[in-house]
Amino acid sequence: MEDNQEIQVINKDDRTWAMLCHLSALAGFIVPFGSVLGPLIIWLIKKDEMPTVAIHGKKALNFQITMAIAYFVCFLLVFAVIGFVLLPIVVIFSFVMVVIASVKANDGKEFNYPFSLNLIK
Repeated sequence: MEDNQEIQVINKDDRTWAMLCHLSALAGFIVPFGSVLGPLIIWLIKKDEMPTVAIHGKKALNFQITMAIAYFVCFLLVFAVIGFVLLPIVVIFSFVMVVIASVKANDGKEFNYPFSLNLIK
């Protein structure tokens, strides 16, 4: 399947769980590592019974792992002062991308996160 193709969603449950894969990353604003744990838990639970969730879950996980690396780099760069500027930019970028991906998933469309490392295949 090419990355630009739409996912054929069978029912509303598939779309809802795919959307939750992305939205669960917002748990990272409340719980440490929640941005990775949220999508990971949903992906592990639903990937075998819902192919749509398997696709969206991998994309959400890859993006959140990429963002975790970016947060760590920004934290290190705080000591060089530039991290104070970069960290809010990374946080806002991450939030906006999660919202866009969630809306696309709810519409039954695939979304490719920009700058995302493809770690989980």
